[in-house]
Amino acid sequence: MADKQHSDEAFEYQPVTVLKGVGPAVAEKLAKLEIYTIQDVLFHLPLRYEDRTRLTPIGALRFGQQAVIEGVIDHTEIKFGGRRTKGRSSRSLLCHISDNTGAIILRFFHFSKAQQERLKTGQRLRCFGEARRGPSSLEMAHPEYQFITEQADSSTLEKALTPVYPKTDGVHQTMLKKLSDQVIARVGEAGLREWLPRALVDQHGFPNLQQALLDVHRPPVDINPLDLENHRSRAQQRLIFEELIAHQLSLLVARQKIRHEKARELDLPAASFDSFIGRLPFALTGAQRRVIDEIYRDIKQPHPMLRLVQGDVGSGKTVVAAAAALAVLEAGLQIAVMAPTEILAEQHYENFSGWFTHKRCLMLSGRDKGSVRQQKLDMIRTGKANIIIGTHALFQADVEFASLVLLVVDEQHRFGVHQRLALREKGYTDQQSEPAARKSAAGRQVPHQLIMTATPIPRSLAMTAYADLDYSVIDELPAGRKPVKTVVISTGRRQEVIDRIESACERGEQAYWVCTLVEESEVLQCQAAEATATQLASELENVRVGLVHGRMKQAEKQQVVGRFRDRQIDLLVATTVIEVGVDVPDASLMVIENAERLGLAQLHQLRGRVGRGSKPSACVLLYQPPLSENGKQRLHILRESNDGFVIAQKDLEIRGPGEVLGTRQTGLMQFRIADIVRDELWFGAVKQAAENILRHHPASVRPLVRRWLGKADRFSQV
Repeated sequence: MADKQHSDEAFEYQPVTVLKGVGPAVAEKLAKLEIYTIQDVLFHLPLRYEDRTRLTPIGALRFGQQAVIEGVIDHTEIKFGGRRTKGRSSRSLLCHISDNTGAIILRFFHFSKAQQERLKTGQRLRCFGEARRGPSSLEMAHPEYQFITEQADSSTLEKALTPVYPKTDGVHQTMLKKLSDQVIARVGEAGLREWLPRALVDQHGFPNLQQALLDVHRPPVDINPLDLENHRSRAQQRLIFEELIAHQLSLLVARQKIRHEKARELDLPAASFDSFIGRLPFALTGAQRRVIDEIYRDIKQPHPMLRLVQGDVGSGKTVVAAAAALAVLEAGLQIAVMAPTEILAEQHYENFSGWFTHKRCLMLSGRDKGSVRQQKLDMIRTGKANIIIGTHALFQADVEFASLVLLVVDEQHRFGVHQRLALREKGYTDQQSEPAARKSAAGRQVPHQLIMTATPIPRSLAMTAYADLDYSVIDELPAGRKPVKTVVISTGRRQEVIDRIESACERGEQAYWVCTLVEESEVLQCQAAEATATQLASELENVRVGLVHGRMKQAEKQQVVGRFRDRQIDLLVATTVIEVGVDVPDASLMVIENAERLGLAQLHQLRGRVGRGSKPSACVLLYQPPLSENGKQRLHILRESNDGFVIAQKDLEIRGPGEVLGTRQTGLMQFRIADIVRDELWFGAVKQAAENILRHHPASVRPLVRRWLGKADRFSQV
């Protein structure tokens, strides 16, 4: 049995270069898809399937339908016009084909003389493609096609649904299908190791792993296409279950590892805490006190705290972080606060400086240069600065802390995982006088981590995505906070909105006007904001208009925001740079232009810039008609709810976990077949199964994680 296991492992982990047709150049391209081994090919699962098992009469085709059709070429022609290339109208080769039910045009934007000559009248073609609306009839653009010498019967069609795999430049579907064919054949000969306990597989009535993979890569003829499309087949459910377990195990192992690391134990006398909250100009909410108690329990332990604190916009997360910082400062040690934007970092700097006047608070930013930067680095390295606040500048290599014991990461989803890891590695050892101790695992301590987000994450997602974190929720807003009334208005009524701003400013209120563009271009967004500010200033003669956008220098942005806060500006025109970190209690009106182009979470964050004072506040969502169904749904949700957790759940359903968590760029939570929203019903069973495997089948943990996460498992080490 041991020999068989060893053989199986060697087979699964063989490099992809052992496969026919994979040399160094192809292997390099496959690496972009995280395909390095035979196992990686096997677990590179189809995104969807195409039905090439039947012919569809041309007359029965519908717009958007993918289908196999067959017909005779009536005539072929070259047309000029349409898309332009280098100032000239482009050419298209149009091939008109028909059967006895209807006709369609095959359009080729790129074609050769030989192709044109072969596509001649009277030839019979079988094509696969997507039917689209053309200028005069349905068309297929660049369909796959083959010549049929005589009318073929259905026996020459595909026998099963055709898988469509995730691909990248230089790696096409044909290559991926050939590679999976080779691997499937090898699996049939060598067998495939099961890492899930047999009792668990039987409990849920799943097929074995080898059969499940075969059915997903090459679906059987009798499978229900709708089951495949909706991921309801038993084979897909088996793989979904195992993948969710692998992700859960990865996070549980990371949690175990953290629990075995050392951290500084911090204890705060009750009198110091009472004195601190007594100096605050507001009373803490019950939710804030509860979360602070949870944090204090954590940091009293000799292992690192790793706690996620969620709180809706305006719930008071910053003062919770300050209460945690108090324990650090009383011990004479260092805290670092990392924020995603300099505006938010500046806001934290002002708050912490005001709350801790007796301690040295320092802000390190990317604009610090030369002697100014060096002076700040020296203060951090020697411990003269206790509170260090900054953006990405904090995790640069030349930043050395004297005694970093607490790391606060604000708006965590905006940071890449490597950035957080780099800052976590800046922990310290008690044996600072001995440089060798810094490299010693025995002498090393890591900082406690407090991770904050104002983007509420549904509990189901948090339990799955952050199984390595303890989880706190500030689910209570400070007294006096009023819900923001939200209205949705077409741009056709823009003048009414401008008149409303004028009236509000005449009454002494302040307002925001946020500009967005559909293009992913900061330059264009800033140009739009500049044009809007100019236009509004000309229309509103008695209103003082300011402008802030991402391409302004940081000092300029801070100056404008400062003038707005000091009531020297009535209307602040901005891009989404104000999404976090701008806190102006007197601002009571928010206008978001082209609101249909933003996600729910971002709209909710922007709306949270108003309603911070005692005045009734409103948010106007201006949209450009016509609205898509998705756009209508999102704006309706904002109009109906001020609850960030309700909005987050809807956002998750609409956009998916990768967008909500902001992890598409980091590799975290990138599933091969599972989906957090669709597969939520499995979470309870997955959690139980993962804990059981960790406890009773530890030898299965690493192979399962490696099988499903591959190199992405490095992200669980944060």
